[in-house]
Amino acid sequence: MTFFCIATFFKGNDFLRACKAAGNTVYLLTKKSLEHEDWSREAIDEFFFIEKDTNTPENLQTILEGMAYLMRSRKIDRIVALDDFDVEKGAHLREHFRIPGMGQTTARFFRDKLAMRVRAAYAGLQVPAFSPLFNDREIHEYTQRVSPPWVVKPRTEASAIGIKKVYSTEELWHVLNHLGDNRHNFLIEQFKPGNVYHADALTMDGKVLFCRNSQYLNTPLEVAHGGGIFRSMTLEFGSKTDKALQKFNAEVMKAFGMRSSASHTEFIQCHEDGKFYFLETSCRVGGANLAEMVAISSGINLWAEWARMEDAVAKNIPYTLPKVYNNHAGIIVSLSRFQHPEDGVFNDPEVFWRMRKDHHIGLILCAERRERVAELLEQYTERVRRDFHASAPPKERATS
Repeated sequence: MTFFCIATFFKGNDFLRACKAAGNTVYLLTKKSLEHEDWSREAIDEFFFIEKDTNTPENLQTILEGMAYLMRSRKIDRIVALDDFDVEKGAHLREHFRIPGMGQTTARFFRDKLAMRVRAAYAGLQVPAFSPLFNDREIHEYTQRVSPPWVVKPRTEASAIGIKKVYSTEELWHVLNHLGDNRHNFLIEQFKPGNVYHADALTMDGKVLFCRNSQYLNTPLEVAHGGGIFRSMTLEFGSKTDKALQKFNAEVMKAFGMRSSASHTEFIQCHEDGKFYFLETSCRVGGANLAEMVAISSGINLWAEWARMEDAVAKNIPYTLPKVYNNHAGIIVSLSRFQHPEDGVFNDPEVFWRMRKDHHIGLILCAERRERVAELLEQYTERVRRDFHASAPPKERATS
């Protein structure tokens, strides 16, 4: 089989290697600016490049025309989007060339935050009160019905990029006026303080085969807007919260029409009422090195197993999930004021992974007892904050 993979961010090497190891031809479409990144070149039969990674109709048409020319001489069996921003590209190409896999309608549920909320609410799943930003009267009625604070979110950005928190109607209209003609690409949602969780899962033929639940100790929104230190930690296995999120995640995948893919889904447990609410999902492996944390905790490499699942579906052959281990793991990542921070001071035997990226410091800890991971995360966070931490302004990537 021939797999055409799309990655306009540098990620997915484990997917590419596993896909190649299964005996497939592997093509990679990426940005020209990423040509010299440390790709697993031994696993890639041919590179193809684009100058822009936007999902504007013009750029999608350019990619489609390039694909049409490519397919004159090469048969493409499957298309896999490895990053959030590439989901639309993959769905657009599958629809046009009638290649099996997720089409544009289903892809919307895993990319468009408004589509996610509408679908979740239709399926009877708990979501924070929200509204599109199309109609002035509807917005006014929403602000009269739902108390602030609210968050104005881009519909197709990742993580906490572009999110604005507002506390009054006056402040909201100031934000909306600033958005101007781009307002329709955003939504408004009630901000609910609470514990935020993420479910990193693998689904095949509509059944969730694996799901590891974890809690953000510092949420992406807090990190992006407060210059904080990113932390997450696995939940106690079999706990009430773990079981609730296993069930909720399966309900989301079913409601959204997930067939076979990795997914990263976020939930919040509201402090006020104790209920779990759906926040957002995606049909890809979670970022921020959460895949490494999941692998250290469970023995499951999400990237590699996703590739093996895609291969099994394409060839109609059986797939078996490897043995799953239940070790507790936690991650801490921070910007560093040093280009190459010396992290040797973190020398406990529970340290299983160290980040190697300029002006960053990051560690993953692993232990049988969750209490031990929590204890070390607290100690390491104080030391990172005191001796290494730096902050940067929040990203304001334009929505395409």
